[in-house]
Amino acid sequence: MQRKSLPLKTDFGTVRCAHPADSGRIIQMVGMLASHHGDTAAVTTDDLSRDVFGVNPWIYVLVAEAGKELVGYAALCGLTRLQFGLRGMDMHHLFTEPAFRGCGVGQRLVEASKIKAISLSCSYLTVGTHPDNHRAQAFYSAMGFERKDAHPPRFSMRLGP
Repeated sequence: MQRKSLPLKTDFGTVRCAHPADSGRIIQMVGMLASHHGDTAAVTTDDLSRDVFGVNPWIYVLVAEAGKELVGYAALCGLTRLQFGLRGMDMHHLFTEPAFRGCGVGQRLVEASKIKAISLSCSYLTVGTHPDNHRAQAFYSAMGFERKDAHPPRFSMRLGP
């Protein structure tokens, strides 16, 4: 992968690290993703302040911006394989507004997630899907993730050389 940095310029706009001013819109999108999975989101701006925008972030959120509108996000959580001295990142959430699906937003969020993970000295990126979400599974395979033998389905990608 060519070494790039964030923000990432795209055909539709920009993918960048989230700012505190994005909190309300991020919460809306988290709610839409939760609803899609039959859940009810309970995340608050205080939760985002603590976990995303605090001194020591617990998670990283990247947002896709088209014009002045946020149209998608990825939420990343740190992982480790301590016995091997390896850091990794799990793409805990990936969401694109329905009107922007098929426009490359998800692909650019994955690309930006790889850039962010590499910037944090990670050597791998993982993601999981619902067992019945065959479309997402095909998407991750097409993006270069390798399917692991797990239930629910898990995918992993090696980063770097």
